Amino acid sequence: MDKLFVVKIGGNIIDDEAKLSSFLQSFALLEGKKILVHGGGKLATRIAEAMGIQQQMVDGRRITDAETLKIVTMVYAGFINKNIVVQLQLFNCNATGLSGADGNIIKAHKRSAAIDYGYVGDIDEVNAELLHALLQINDALVLAPITHDGNGQLLNTNADTIAQEVAKAMSKLYDLDLIYSFEKAGVLLDVNDDASVIPLINPVKYEQLKAQGKIFAGMLPKLDNAFAAVFSGVHKVIIGKAEELHELAQGKKGTTIINE
Repeated sequence: MDKLFVVKIGGNIIDDEAKLSSFLQSFALLEGKKILVHGGGKLATRIAEAMGIQQQMVDGRRITDAETLKIVTMVYAGFINKNIVVQLQLFNCNATGLSGADGNIIKAHKRSAAIDYGYVGDIDEVNAELLHALLQINDALVLAPITHDGNGQLLNTNADTIAQEVAKAMSKLYDLDLIYSFEKAGVLLDVNDDASVIPLINPVKYEQLKAQGKIFAGMLPKLDNAFAAVFSGVHKVIIGKAEELHELAQGKKGTTIINE
């Protein structure tokens, strides 16, 4: 099987022009095929507020009403996506930027929950065959977190979840590593100490760490996603600093999640 990296980039990098440029240069140098999944950072919020569209957040999650959906679609699938693509071209990485609605890549349904999150989508299906075909003629694909329901409705979808579901679908076709790059050095025993990285976590170790209360609560959803991925065929998941992308890809930095 050919190698494929699926990399999720965090908003802290999107919001910093210099950090984004450095990260994309490192991403371009990753050997083999690659898919970059990005969110939107704070730009959508700033634009919405400048236009007088009040933003609502519940437990850190955006309520996507009809007007906000227009903003996030323009910002995520428009400016941010194409800004990333054009910088990758600068670094000699032939990239194509897409959203989940393009080519029917990601179908989703409007979330049904006690809290009405508006036009927020939960994923039903990833078109792995099309992504595979596009990777035959591109070095990289750049995915914005906008999906659709098959009935003409766009949906705002969590980028971490998109990265996980794309990785799971593509793991049937590639030897696949999923990298979650964010502001911390990895999974930490002490959230305030970047030197306390746990280098390797398997299912047994994970249960032990949870039972001992040694994992910061905010990291649990990311780890649950990581294990869902490795249980579904992803070779390994690496969590760590975006600035250390090459070391993460080589297993020299961050936390590696495996199913063994």
